[in-house]
Amino acid sequence: MAAHFEIYKDKAGEFRFHLKAANGEIILVSEGYKQHASAVHGIESVKTNAPDDARYERKVSTSGKPHFNLKARNGEIIGSSQLYASEQARDHGIEAVKKTAPEATIKDQTAA
Repeated sequence: MAAHFEIYKDKAGEFRFHLKAANGEIILVSEGYKQHASAVHGIESVKTNAPDDARYERKVSTSGKPHFNLKARNGEIIGSSQLYASEQARDHGIEAVKKTAPEATIKDQTAA
């Protein structure tokens, strides 16, 4: 299975997407969007910004777990990672997004 984005509706009825790696692991999640078109635009922004290392904000949670945010040119967060056990694992996550996002297909779970 190739890497792909999935668009879905959350419990609040908002549209969200996540990027799944070829092994099925979720490597990036979005915020909630009120409009389907906004979620699609968010995916396009991830595809555009993913290859640029400067767009990644490397962080550590209050519990000491490394994670990252992918930001658009305007500084808005367009995707966030899970919490990782180490900085090395987080950096591998970033590399996976850089490598897979630009060519990832979209599977729309909201299409009837």
